[in-house]
Amino acid sequence: MPSYKVRVTKDYTVFCSGHFITYGGGQCETAHGHNYRAAASLEGELNADDYVFDFVTLKKMLRAVCDRLDHKMLLPLHNPRFELNYDDVRVQLRHRHKEYVFPREDCELLPISNTTAEKLAEWIAGELETELKRRGARGLRVLEVEVEETVGQCAFYRKELN
Repeated sequence: MPSYKVRVTKDYTVFCSGHFITYGGGQCETAHGHNYRAAASLEGELNADDYVFDFVTLKKMLRAVCDRLDHKMLLPLHNPRFELNYDDVRVQLRHRHKEYVFPREDCELLPISNTTAEKLAEWIAGELETELKRRGARGLRVLEVEVEETVGQCAFYRKELN
């Protein structure tokens, strides 16, 4: 069966965000930021109008997700190395001797274990998949998301769809 693929990325599918990751048995990076760029691809059958999925719609969906992350501190809710407490006003994060306190409105708390490019790509893919299902998209076989931290340094997440 033939397969077709569409991919979108634009100057506005970007997000400028702060983060830090844990690695190497418990080390924690210094807080820093990136000018991330996201791309999304869909593979599947051609629909009755001879396309896999409408470019305009996919761009809008990806932009909406990027906008949620833009100018936010990205914090993982499920990192076992962090002690994370939050309310409507502030977010407090502790890792060993380090303690950070952020205004809640400046943070995006993500249901992931680490804010690596790989896990961000997986989370973005999940948000897009939810929206595709909500829209009743059919004939799609694969969703792939790319997150670029800096030129030449990116991660991919690929998921087979039902």
